[in-house]
Amino acid sequence: MINMSLEERINADIKKAMLAKDREKLDSLRAIKAAILLIKTSKSGTEVSEQEEIQTLQRLVKQRKEAALTYKEQNRQELYDVEMSQAAIIEQYLPQQLSEEEIRQTLQTIIKDLGVTSPKDMGRVMGAAQKQFAGKADNKVVSQLIKELLG
Repeated sequence: MINMSLEERINADIKKAMLAKDREKLDSLRAIKAAILLIKTSKSGTEVSEQEEIQTLQRLVKQRKEAALTYKEQNRQELYDVEMSQAAIIEQYLPQQLSEEEIRQTLQTIIKDLGVTSPKDMGRVMGAAQKQFAGKADNKVVSQLIKELLG
C-alpha cells in the first residue's frame, strides 16, 4: 500500500467501506473519486498530478466546512455533524499539516532568501510559500504569518 496512487487508495477504501457498511465513509470516498474523475475527464483522460489531487481534496474539505458552518447557523446540528465528519474523512488523505511554528520558521527562511523587508512584497513571499507548502499548510494561516513577520 506504500506506493499506491490516491485513486487506488480511494478504490481500495471504498471496497472496505462497502464491506463494513460504513455509509458515511463511503459517501466521502465516492465524493473524492467523483472529483478526481471530473479532473481526469476535463484533461481528456490524462493522469492527475499529485498537486491537483491535493488541491481537489482541499477544495472538498473547504466545501464541507463551509456547508457545516451554514448548517450550524441554521441550527441544523445533524447536517452539521455529517459535513464535519465527511471533512474529517477527506482530510485523512491530505498530507500531514505543518504546525504554526514550522510554517513560521520556513517563512522566515523564505523572507530572508528573497531579501524582503517590506509588507509591499507580501505577494512575492506568498507565491514562494504556496510552492513550498503545497497542501501542507492552510493559506489563511500562511498569509496571517507573513503579515505578522513583515509588519
